[in-house]
Amino acid sequence: MATFFSELVQFQGLAQMILVLGIGGSFPYGFHISVINYPSVHIRKFINETWIERHGSPLHPETIMLLWSFIVSVYGVGGLLGSLCCGYLTTRYRKKKCQMCTNLIMLIAALFMAFSKTAKSFEMILVGRFLYGIGTGFSLTIHPQYVGEISPKKLRGFTNSTVAVFLTLGKFMGQVIGLRDILGSEALWPWLLASSGISALVQLAALPFFPDSPSYLLIQKGNEEACRKAIRKLWGEGDHQAEIDDIMKEKVAMTSMKTLRVLELIKERSLRWQLYILIIVMATLQLCGINAIYFYSFEVFHTAKFEEYLIPYVSLGVGLCECLSSILCSTLIDRFGRKVLLWGGYTLMCSVLALLTMTLSLQHQFFWMHYFSVILIFLFVTFYGIGPSGATISVMVEIFSQSFRPSAFLIVGCINWMGLFVLGMIFPLVVDNLGPFCFLIFLGILAFSAIFIYLYLPETKGKSIMEIKAEFNKLNFGKKESSVTDSNFPKEQLSSTKF
Repeated sequence: MATFFSELVQFQGLAQMILVLGIGGSFPYGFHISVINYPSVHIRKFINETWIERHGSPLHPETIMLLWSFIVSVYGVGGLLGSLCCGYLTTRYRKKKCQMCTNLIMLIAALFMAFSKTAKSFEMILVGRFLYGIGTGFSLTIHPQYVGEISPKKLRGFTNSTVAVFLTLGKFMGQVIGLRDILGSEALWPWLLASSGISALVQLAALPFFPDSPSYLLIQKGNEEACRKAIRKLWGEGDHQAEIDDIMKEKVAMTSMKTLRVLELIKERSLRWQLYILIIVMATLQLCGINAIYFYSFEVFHTAKFEEYLIPYVSLGVGLCECLSSILCSTLIDRFGRKVLLWGGYTLMCSVLALLTMTLSLQHQFFWMHYFSVILIFLFVTFYGIGPSGATISVMVEIFSQSFRPSAFLIVGCINWMGLFVLGMIFPLVVDNLGPFCFLIFLGILAFSAIFIYLYLPETKGKSIMEIKAEFNKLNFGKKESSVTDSNFPKEQLSSTKF
């Protein structure tokens, strides 16, 4: 642990850039997931009052609920659109410039939110929410790639896992400032929704002072001097020649590769198992049951006889627990590796869900079961934060070389945003029909993923991109691995990640 923090001091430029990227990267995504629930009553009331003022008659409650659902779900539509456009634009205009443009979109969205009540327009909330979705669709795609490319090999797991740290920090901050005592009141809810603009403003002001990633400067720009300058700024003075040599090897390998479009990436045999791993870990992150846990936590806290005014603060404790465990994951990932944290986390979460299904089923027969359920909720969130939450991002970044990453993350974006939409549609129905037994579905998914990752994911800790590629070639080509090289790719260079 002491060695870890001493390295952070040495790489203080890197630490500063991680902070700047996180504030405007995954932080807003986590913030918007949690914050939208707090002003829901106030926004529905505002929609009805605005309609009465315009037309002289109130809206039907079902129509109000439909408009509210549209406001919530349009965020996912914007996110999907942003992630679909991101791959092509970052390849053409570079990640740093695209991220700064994303901040402008977020600031415009914040202005729509801030003045929606003054303008007496609930349509402005709809537009602002859509723009927030586009912005987070971009930033959630750019952030993992950018932060993965600026780190040295020995700290790559830590830097990649900070994506999850800032995401959970965003969720926690949304819970904090969404409290009625802060910005969750009827008078201040527009400023609650607009407060996300602060993180965009901070990143917009700070990011120009940091360089593009060393691998981008050397591989795509061919500027070795700019690459060395960026390394010195981020990693400090010292002998970093081994890292530069690894980037050079990747550049040489990429001279015989083309930048694949999404459909080409899916068809490419040398990337088959990387795609399997990508889809499994991303789908499991969506379907592991973390949303169900948050949903059931309110019911468990009620039945455990917590005072009504205390429940938001107990729920805040669950969010803090996830945030702290994600921070712990970032310090453990380079010691234990990604594979262990993934399959170990899945296994522990699986065990907790089995116990939680039992305690929720028996909570009306034994009074002490309520308190056991509360403990299990905190345990599940802890295991999620230490394992899949941080390790998933690291694996997704490390198993693809720079030329394939934009298209791979376009697929990640589609899975993420469509997963959010599908969960939002079917999860209430599943809960209504299965009750606490809905956890058995997530238990089955976690058990399958734990076995799959244990059997097939090569450990990526401390390995270069080319070493990881060689490990996957054994899966992709079997015994033919030694005879398969990158020369199979046509010697052309494309700059598109469109379908």
